[in-house]
Amino acid sequence: MYLVLLYQSRGFFGQLADRMNEGGPFAMWTILICFLITIGLIAFAATKLSQDHLFKKTLSLIHHIGLFALVSGLLFQFLGLIQMFDAIESWGNVSTEMLAGGLKVTLLTIIFGTVTFLVGRLGIIFLTAIKK
Repeated sequence: MYLVLLYQSRGFFGQLADRMNEGGPFAMWTILICFLITIGLIAFAATKLSQDHLFKKTLSLIHHIGLFALVSGLLFQFLGLIQMFDAIESWGNVSTEMLAGGLKVTLLTIIFGTVTFLVGRLGIIFLTAIKK
């Protein structure tokens, strides 16, 4: 009985892995790599507060990587929408449940890209406030 309950509750990381695969592995892993690089660069910039030139370059890099994650999330969303509309066109009549499921999947990349962008922006705001 306990094993069945343990299997049913996947936890946060299990659900995250499911969403990563559902949103398209290439798209989601690209954005995840941007997210991890952004976190690493925020930590790196926090250690370089006294070195003004390196600090500014790191903040610029955080900004560009976050923007890349956001725009790539949009690109992958549009590609997913095109695939979804192609499937609807070939099947003809599609239920609203299938349409809603397809829209949900296309939104995963833009949400993850936006979260990555926001984490980078919040990191830049935080680091700039600490520097002053």
